[in-house]
Amino acid sequence: MSKKSLIATTIIGTLALAGSNIASATSLNDLHKGEATIMKASSKSQEKINNIYEQSQELLAEYRQVVDETENLKVYNDHVQRLVNDQQAGIDSLQRQIGTIENTKKGVVPLMYKMIASLEEFIAADIPVNLADRTERIDRLKDVMSRQGISVAEQFRLVLEAYDIETGYGSMFGAYQGELEFEGQKITVDFVHMGRTVLVAQSLDLKNAWIWDNDSRSWLALGDEYLSPTTKAVRMARKQTAPDLIKLPVYAAGAGE
Repeated sequence: MSKKSLIATTIIGTLALAGSNIASATSLNDLHKGEATIMKASSKSQEKINNIYEQSQELLAEYRQVVDETENLKVYNDHVQRLVNDQQAGIDSLQRQIGTIENTKKGVVPLMYKMIASLEEFIAADIPVNLADRTERIDRLKDVMSRQGISVAEQFRLVLEAYDIETGYGSMFGAYQGELEFEGQKITVDFVHMGRTVLVAQSLDLKNAWIWDNDSRSWLALGDEYLSPTTKAVRMARKQTAPDLIKLPVYAAGAGE
């Protein structure tokens, strides 16, 4: 081989090697670019995965919160339902009681009218102690029974109160001033009564005395021997003198002297 040919061959070889190196460098660059692209794509994918995971965790947390709220709401609803059931039971009970009260009223109202009528008859037949007050009390009871806005319970209380007052007259020792009608004249007197046993009266000048005879439903004049005992009885009833024994006739109970 000639020297010229050898040089040419060397140049060609060098070019070929250079070309090979260039080709290898190009391939490596491409490889690096591909890896970079893959890494970038992988990074984006990982980022998406992370985002999806975070979103899934948030959704899971929301789901758990909703589940907890649902359970709490269920417990609360059950509680409210029990309250509603209890209130309904109370309403049902009240309705039954109202029905009972209405039935009771139907029995109590006629009873009160009978009690008032009986009390009026009793007062008319009894000794006339505080007759004006007792008669007015009966009139008030009748008025109460005919007025609106007064409950049956209050009406019944007033009737029982009137009975209680009448019962008190049986053990009361009292004196009061009023008018007595005797032989067509009205005379201002001091009345004194010992329960329902004795009812006597004395004129304010202390010169005359009378006793009630319940059998004849009239006043009878007392003798002078009863003037001093009657005066003493009035003073004892008014607590103006100490209690003591006195002698008075008994007509109010129909027992005679």
